[in-house]
Amino acid sequence: MSVRRIRGSTTLAAVGCMAVALAAAPQAQATAAVPHSRAMSALMNVASPAAPFQRNVQDMPAMAVDPVDPNVLAATGNDLVDMQPCSKEAATRGAACGLPASPAAGGSFNAGVGFSGVYFSYDSGRRWSQPTYKGLTAAGCDAVVEPCTPKPGPIHTVPNYYENGLAARGGASVAFGPVLRNGTFSWSNGSRLYLSTLGATLTNTPIQPGRIDSKRAVMVSHIDDATPARLADQANWSAPVIVPERAPAGSRPTESQIWADNASSSRFFGHVYACYNDFQLTGSDGPIQPTVASSGDGGRTWSTHDVAPPVNSAGEGYRMSCTVRTDSHGVVYAFFNHLSGQFPSFEPAGAQSVMKSFDGGATWTRPVDFMPMNTGCYYVDRIGDRCTQEGPAGTANEPGPSVSIANGAPTGAGATDEIMLAWSDGRFGQNKEAALLSSSKDQAKTWSPPAKVSLPGERVLYTAVAIAPDASRVYLSYNSFTTPFSPTTAAPRLLHGVMRSAAVGRRGEPVGWTTDYTGRTGDARGTSFTTWNYPEFLGYFVSAVATRRYGAGAWTDVSRTADCPAIDQWRQKSLEAGTVLTPAPWPQADCPANFGNSDIASATTAR
Repeated sequence: MSVRRIRGSTTLAAVGCMAVALAAAPQAQATAAVPHSRAMSALMNVASPAAPFQRNVQDMPAMAVDPVDPNVLAATGNDLVDMQPCSKEAATRGAACGLPASPAAGGSFNAGVGFSGVYFSYDSGRRWSQPTYKGLTAAGCDAVVEPCTPKPGPIHTVPNYYENGLAARGGASVAFGPVLRNGTFSWSNGSRLYLSTLGATLTNTPIQPGRIDSKRAVMVSHIDDATPARLADQANWSAPVIVPERAPAGSRPTESQIWADNASSSRFFGHVYACYNDFQLTGSDGPIQPTVASSGDGGRTWSTHDVAPPVNSAGEGYRMSCTVRTDSHGVVYAFFNHLSGQFPSFEPAGAQSVMKSFDGGATWTRPVDFMPMNTGCYYVDRIGDRCTQEGPAGTANEPGPSVSIANGAPTGAGATDEIMLAWSDGRFGQNKEAALLSSSKDQAKTWSPPAKVSLPGERVLYTAVAIAPDASRVYLSYNSFTTPFSPTTAAPRLLHGVMRSAAVGRRGEPVGWTTDYTGRTGDARGTSFTTWNYPEFLGYFVSAVATRRYGAGAWTDVSRTADCPAIDQWRQKSLEAGTVLTPAPWPQADCPANFGNSDIASATTAR
């Protein structure tokens, strides 16, 4: 079987160099909580327009909280605000938002234009701001014809990639750690925010021939003490650092998850880790290498470590989707899904794997499959080579592990080092997909039986968990469908976000689950992945954070997007034909103006 789709894959390319920052965008007002809510909700991507498509596409949030100032939250996500409006020529001829043959288009994404958004809150998630910087933008390009030539101008994504001949290409995550000064990590030196993302050159060429021969790699940049004043000047952001030491031409990494050891009680306090999967392609097939990178000098240099065998076969399966975390002593835990078959494997059976490092990420224990899981793969979309939960042309349901550890950050005080693991699971049958939770109090050696923690009637797609540093409370966020699977694109596919929480009992068990927030509902058919117009796109994960006094969650919100009957009918005809048909509809003319207008919404229990 050939690998026809790589998770989180993006096309790349373009030219340029420039810097300077504009003032941060004003903060959006928190929207009123829904009735009976215990939390308040707000929009993160406050700089994005409601139209036109594809500039209105935002999804896949990742959040982090500053341990020494829990009022401060940072987040990232896929944010196409700086892309060109979907052109008529590309949409009708190529069923996409950019022509692959166009010299100034990276397939569907404009060459060199970044789409890793960055957002900040200084009031525990009640309001969010989205800074404005300068870089390469295609927002002013013509919406009728190709090619589009991006130009320097205002951007609303992570800065300093264009100035260094690079582009941030999504699949991003964030983490707070201490600043390194005079060879010592200390919170008294300040807080450093790390942002990891997939990156590429401006021209879709090998990144560093002879060293990084691939066209894509994981990259990390940072900013210290991210106050509104410091954020207003993009010179305070570092240049991006390429994570792998070497990468062959066939290297195709997926999105990374970054984490900083944030408890000063740890032997490896301040070390930073990033996990990802690396498709090592030779032609269209190849093994998938689970990888964890580590840095002990504040993200200036990185070393990469293979933490499990590189496999992709019917006999051994493959490992995908990851999370990395640390406990109060500095033990590093990397979690991956171990799926049967060869990628893309459509067998529902799988397992959660864990690997541990006791020396700051230098060496790792062998992977241990410790928890059975079910991917919920009850329907396979053969055009997209993906399992979809809502129906044909749906988003991929690839339930990755979400992990949180009560490590007592920032000092280690009150740490229990209890590990909470949550994931979306299909073991109860189609239309009964649920969020499951398990915990360990002995360094991942034994685990509690998985418990269903989502609401009845919710068909959970993606799940995230966070436990307070002192293990006082656990928070859960998820995206879920409230409508059943549909074999056609004719029926609405209603989706919303949910945030729940529970106290943690004396034995480490959640006690008394409450629903803190139920998000507004929208029709997922109104979303679209822009590499082609065929599938919906809701990202691949949601996010949650916890402090000693509040918790927050984030998810992809579709309440402001509009269904487009022309796209529904075209997707159905493509399904019946077994191929993506052209000519295809042009969203600007054939759909409501807010088609594709997905957002990143958050909820917080802070008052």
